[in-house]
Amino acid sequence: MYYPVLGSSLELSSMGIRVDEEAMAKQLKIAGCEERAELPFQKDVLECKLPYTIGGGIGQSRICMFFLQRAHIGEVQSSVWPEDVVEKAAAHGVNLL
Repeated sequence: MYYPVLGSSLELSSMGIRVDEEAMAKQLKIAGCEERAELPFQKDVLECKLPYTIGGGIGQSRICMFFLQRAHIGEVQSSVWPEDVVEKAAAHGVNLL
């Protein structure tokens, strides 16, 4: 959607993460980090203990940005931002959570 606060488009939806056990195993192999198969998230995917879809959340934050007319996603969701981002935002009157 066109977003007048930023004078550009704003994506309002996020499909989240979509991965199954086959895709997880393939991605770990391609990345050369098959040892990560023992990490809790990866292991649970590989053992079919998690659903194939885990929702994003960025879509919800962007909808909040849209309705609250905020310029930065950090005004509606808590996160850790590099100091230069915090300083630049503050210089523009944007208070990051």
